Amino acid sequence: MGKDGIRWKPYESPGFFDELIKGKGRIRYGARPLCRYLSRLSTDEVGRRKAAADLAIHTMGITFRVYSDKTGSIDREWPFDIIPRIIPRSEWERIREGLTQRVRALNLFINDLYHGQKIVKDKVFPETVLQESKNFRKICMGVNPPLGVWAHICGSDLVRDSDGTMYVLEDNLRVPSGVSYMLENRQIMKRVFPEMFEAYDIDPVDDYALQLQQCLASLSPRNVRNPEIVVLTPGIYNSAYFEHSYLAQQMGAELVEGADLFVGSDDVVYMRTVEGPKRVDVIYRRIDDLFLDPEAFHPDSMLGVCGLVRSWKKGKVALANAPGAGVADDKVVYAYVPEVIRYYLGEDPLIPNVPTYLCFDRKQREHVIQNLDKLVVKPANESGGYGMLIGPHATQKERNHFARLIRRDPRNYIAQPLLGISTTPTLVGDRAEPRHVDLRPFILSGKEMFVTQGGLTRVALRKGSTVVNSSQGGGSKDTWIVGRKGL
Repeated sequence: MGKDGIRWKPYESPGFFDELIKGKGRIRYGARPLCRYLSRLSTDEVGRRKAAADLAIHTMGITFRVYSDKTGSIDREWPFDIIPRIIPRSEWERIREGLTQRVRALNLFINDLYHGQKIVKDKVFPETVLQESKNFRKICMGVNPPLGVWAHICGSDLVRDSDGTMYVLEDNLRVPSGVSYMLENRQIMKRVFPEMFEAYDIDPVDDYALQLQQCLASLSPRNVRNPEIVVLTPGIYNSAYFEHSYLAQQMGAELVEGADLFVGSDDVVYMRTVEGPKRVDVIYRRIDDLFLDPEAFHPDSMLGVCGLVRSWKKGKVALANAPGAGVADDKVVYAYVPEVIRYYLGEDPLIPNVPTYLCFDRKQREHVIQNLDKLVVKPANESGGYGMLIGPHATQKERNHFARLIRRDPRNYIAQPLLGISTTPTLVGDRAEPRHVDLRPFILSGKEMFVTQGGLTRVALRKGSTVVNSSQGGGSKDTWIVGRKGL
């Protein structure tokens, strides 16, 4: 970036698909107005826009929590890059259809596992995988949640390979986070580049809170005009507490902790208020299953509500996401999702999976161990980028350690090739450099289905890194789904 703004001709991302630049400065369809505009801004002006974004983040109090063995936990301001990621609307429509298809099938799959288990009896899904699942809850057998939906809020992570193909990397069906940052990113960009929202036909994301509220309201066991919805948080020390409070505020819902709720003798959930107990209809819970109810799960949990699962099973309250939905939030189960889609919907997947090796299979396990220098190994139920091995970037000692882990507990590991994950221009000092990105759209399932127009683009801010998680040095960008205006 010089006095005349960002220079695109020197920008290169060799070997990777870049979301904005084809190479040798050639700008992709959909990104031309943005790139031309940025090239006309002076170095000082780009610096001022970056400073304005940083100030907005500070003023708005947008933070995330990092846990450390040395310092405990610390709140940090949200790392944000001002060059947005752009996806043409025509491409996004195909992605949206693929996400809807996937979540429909996953909800049918979860419902089947807690009822007849037909997919297991038909030998499409292995019984041993289900028996060894850490997130299958026997207490949920036979439960019929409202509308037959178990995973009401899903965040599926998408990555694009070097040939431009979009893949689903994983599905997050327990308590997926990040949507508040998607919404705040858009507010920041409107402050920093208001003129671009005049030049572009950019799809809005502002309606997410309304869509979430309507999704949750559709689950209410009572036929009332304004059901009582609460957001159940573990408390201020949780890494996603900013999001819990943000979404509650945006929906006009109460933000509560376990101590604020109780289950009455009539098995109804009530909220303690200064005016006396108030019935709760729907709980958007941001607490993991095992801490949700000491009567049903961990008896020493101080985070949940005693009797909550009993109330849910009797249809007195709706829980989103439902307990037990995490059975499908398992990287081993992920490998079977294409067959799950074919089994329940009779359709081929519209978005492919990343090729996956299952380490509980002897032949595949030996292939993985022999090729650890070429593969990424992931534990079945971790999140946030923890507990994984990026083989090509690991030492021999680290690879040997993972070989022992795999042999000790093969059901707990899968392996995938290291994709050439796409890049997008990111502001580094006084110039744009390629950094790897993924994308987490959010899918709501209630009376109707809704997919965000775009999602949270996470970016690996460290050069060469593919780890995009904020807890490990990643940041984010605004995601623009754009139409033809201004192209």
